[in-house]
Amino acid sequence: MNLVIVSGTVFGAAEDVAHHAAQLCAEAGLNVTYQPRISYAELVALEPDALLFITSTTGMGELPENLQPLVSALREKAPQWHGLLGGVIGLGDACYGDDFCAGGEMIRELYAELGVVEVQDMLRLDASETVTPERDAEPWLIEFIASLTV
Repeated sequence: MNLVIVSGTVFGAAEDVAHHAAQLCAEAGLNVTYQPRISYAELVALEPDALLFITSTTGMGELPENLQPLVSALREKAPQWHGLLGGVIGLGDACYGDDFCAGGEMIRELYAELGVVEVQDMLRLDASETVTPERDAEPWLIEFIASLTV
């Protein structure tokens, strides 16, 4: 199973979660690639069997700037990923109401456009409730890994 992890972050929390996820997935025997600033060409060249997007939400419910070019390219070029497996971890702060984890919801919409199949519901990590999002993601990641290694 060739898993590619992609992160979108402003202050680094999503990158911390992504690094931890990559470690857990590799320990479980998955072939994992995580490049914090991956381009469209690099992502497609990796020929993923599964994707894990980990993203925070900025501004008025937007994706972080470092993730916007990749998501735009994926929408424009629409690789044939029907049936590709995917997961999403969204980071946010519930005090923002409707914009809580909106970046993750945008990735879920992208998955639907590309035909990526989410293997489980998006994990929403609330900054107002956690100071260790990488640790709080572990139970979800264990289930995600299990769904990929069946």
